[in-house]
Amino acid sequence: MSQEKGTIKISKRAQEMQASPIRKLYPYAVQAKKKGIEVYHLNIGQPDVPTPHQIFDGIRSFSEKVLPYGPSDGLPELKEVVAHYFSRFDVEVSPSEVFVTTGGSEAVLFAFLLVGDFGDEVLVPEPFYTNYQGFAQQVGITLRPIPTSVEDGFHLPSGNVIRSLVSSKTRAIMLCSPNNPTGTIYDDSEFEEVIKVVNEFGLYLLVDEVYREFAFDGRKPSTLLKFKDIHENLVILDSISKRFSACGARIGFIVTKNREALNAFMKMGQARLCPPTIEQWGAINGFKHIDEFIGPMIREYERRRNVVFEELEKIPGIEARKPEGAFYTVVKLPVKNAEDFALWMLRDFNHNGKTVMVAPAESFYLTPGKGVDEVRIAYVLEEDKLRDAMKILGEAILEYNSRR
Repeated sequence: MSQEKGTIKISKRAQEMQASPIRKLYPYAVQAKKKGIEVYHLNIGQPDVPTPHQIFDGIRSFSEKVLPYGPSDGLPELKEVVAHYFSRFDVEVSPSEVFVTTGGSEAVLFAFLLVGDFGDEVLVPEPFYTNYQGFAQQVGITLRPIPTSVEDGFHLPSGNVIRSLVSSKTRAIMLCSPNNPTGTIYDDSEFEEVIKVVNEFGLYLLVDEVYREFAFDGRKPSTLLKFKDIHENLVILDSISKRFSACGARIGFIVTKNREALNAFMKMGQARLCPPTIEQWGAINGFKHIDEFIGPMIREYERRRNVVFEELEKIPGIEARKPEGAFYTVVKLPVKNAEDFALWMLRDFNHNGKTVMVAPAESFYLTPGKGVDEVRIAYVLEEDKLRDAMKILGEAILEYNSRR
């Protein structure tokens, strides 16, 4: 007698976790390329700036006959050079206050695991790096938006506005500066307002500083570690991916002076054993020789930003603010639905055999209806390609709107 099979189901968490808006249109880009169309990828923060040779020199310096597990908190040599790196910002960091992670993504994931239980909340300015939402869904916490707008350059609202958003479930405020996706750099007065709220309510302050060096127009890189009265609440999240143009290395790190948090991160790290070993040697050499390449790299991105905005200003109906840092900008387009437009550019449009891929910005927001007519542009291509891509974007907007 046969027995009827039961039905298996995936978890609610797995069902509800969002697809990445940065990558979900990628299959349409593949199809466009199969038709012989060149696609300018402005949808993802994958720099085309060559990885400095010092990173590869460090990787090649690994000469052991066995590739072993490393320490769960990272190689001591890497923790040492990261701690020394922070001295350039006039702050003291001990190697024991550095925890190495498998990319900045794991740093964010561990931070969310640290601050909240199921149902707890973290406040984050919107728009925000959309993968924060995916990590929050994985650990069962809820992100709540702090409103910003393109009209205000995506700067933070007043401390009173932020204070009004704190609830009994709020456990942390998360910031990213220089910001992904907007390129905004918050000034000290904005940070000071947030610090007042954090101290008043006893919250953690999580700060993504992955783009720290990417500060333009004479701005100096900085870190929130300079605010000493927040050290017990502060968790800095970082990565080598952008400053070393080494996204595939998957080496990130957390810096905090909170000993209880460091003990918790060690337990999380032990559960996944260790971060990648060989790439840590690349990171070690990168930090030792950072001054040999970081200056020209930042100047290159500043030139690219200027090219993008020089061309954007020629497109009627676009609204954007020149970002202070990082290598992204959020642009309001003269279209009703930016995702439909982005899909159409890949599926139905080309200009002289070329088209552009952008990231629809709606999924960078939590508030329904916000960002529907916005896209994120990552200026990660060389200047001539960026100039061409912006001209193609302008042609696409004209044709798209004329058809509708």
